[in-house]
This record gives sequence, structure tokens and C-alpha cells, in this order.
Amino acid sequence: MCCSGFYNVSSLSTEGAMDPRKRCKHCHRILDRNPRIKKQDYCGRAPCQRARKRHWQTQKVQNDPDYRKNQKAAQDKWSEANPDYWRNYRQWNPKYSERNRLLQRDRDAKRRSRRLAKMDALKDVNAIQPASCYYLSPAVDDLAKMDTLTQKFILIPACCKDCGKSCKEGLDVQLNSG
Repeated sequence: MCCSGFYNVSSLSTEGAMDPRKRCKHCHRILDRNPRIKKQDYCGRAPCQRARKRHWQTQKVQNDPDYRKNQKAAQDKWSEANPDYWRNYRQWNPKYSERNRLLQRDRDAKRRSRRLAKMDALKDVNAIQPASCYYLSPAVDDLAKMDTLTQKFILIPACCKDCGKSCKEGLDVQLNSG
């Protein structure tokens, strides 16, 4: 600043500073600002206007339940009026059908693999305090769980007929006498 309180224009550098002009959110070109549009974020090119509308519509569907309901109703009505559309589309576009088939195979494989191995099948296991435990888990062919429910079992043989007041006492008597 010079002594008069104004900036010396020759001392201000614009190197490394951000471009003060606003850019289009879609194509990133510098906007030719329209003075009638206060919050202009997109330029007037057709692809940018389509992107602007798509962004607005996405936000509207997320935030407005009435709009979402009306959009769904319109889609359902169109589907009823055009029941063969997707069948015809797949027939006219075999590359689309093949690509979709391959992607569906991948999705199915991922879904099957998610069912196979679960690292956290039991959530609230804080109350279970296993000592010497056997693992008890369901016998399913395509299931592998790392944290199956554990329970402590005391095996009582069939030959234990003279049980005392409790099964544990009777088991001790049988084991010590045998």
C-alpha cells in the first residue's frame, strides 16, 4: 500500500492466484455471465444445460416426496403403455444384452460370495463368556462363518444311571468309579 491508502496496481501480482472468473460446473469453461441469472453455475451449451437439469432433478427426487411419487407414477403409466419396450430394445441391441448378461453374472457371483463368508455374523456377543467351549453352528453347505455362537456342553454318557441330586454329581461318581 502506498501512503494514500490505495493499492499500487503495479505491485499486485496475479501469478499463482486463482482465476476470479466463474467456471461452468459441467464443462469447466469460463462462464459468460448472464446478468439476469444471479446464481449461474452452468453455461448455455446444450450438454451443460442437460447436466444442470439432471442435477436439479436428482436433488428434487431426493428432497421432495411428492415429486418422487409423481415421477414414479409417470414411469409406471409409461411402462403400462409400452409393455414390450425392453423386449424390443434387447432384440434391437444385442451388444447391450450380452454386456448386461456378463455384468449380471458378476453381480450374482458377488452376491453368492457375500452369503458364503460372514466375518461378523453375531453382533451382540458381549453377554456370552465362553470357557472351554464347543462350536455349534448350522450345517449349511454354502455357509462359512468365522464367529459362530459358542456354547459349553457337558456330555453325559448313556451309561450314567445313578445320578445323584444333580447331574454333575452323578457324572463325577460314574467317572471316579470307572
